Amino acid sequence: MLEDLVRLRRARDLMDRDYAKPLDVAALARVALMSPGHFSRSFRAAYGETPYGYLMTRRIERAKALLRRGDLSVTEVCFAVGCTSLGSFSSRFTELVGESPSSYRARPHDEGAAIPACVAKIYGRPVRNREVKPAL
Repeated sequence: MLEDLVRLRRARDLMDRDYAKPLDVAALARVALMSPGHFSRSFRAAYGETPYGYLMTRRIERAKALLRRGDLSVTEVCFAVGCTSLGSFSSRFTELVGESPSSYRARPHDEGAAIPACVAKIYGRPVRNREVKPAL
């Protein structure tokens, strides 16, 4: 339904904007005016991933930018993007990016300096390793 998609977009926009705040499925479902179960099923059907997966992807995207700056520790970045557990943050970062946050922070990142931000966002979005399509 179009009305459900508008409500889901409202919740997705909240995750995009307030990724660093404590957000759970119940709070997001309230924004979408849905029950938590219906919200989770509808979100996954519409966007191809769970609300938690989407939120963590947003957080990891922001974490990558903060780690590239190099002025914050991995722990500071973890808390700055809204994660409450360094272990969970590091595991999820490694799963999505393919290297640990410390390794990512330590290596040079000037190879992407000439790429416009709008293009870098598209190609730099973290993808869960199991979603990567094998090369033909």
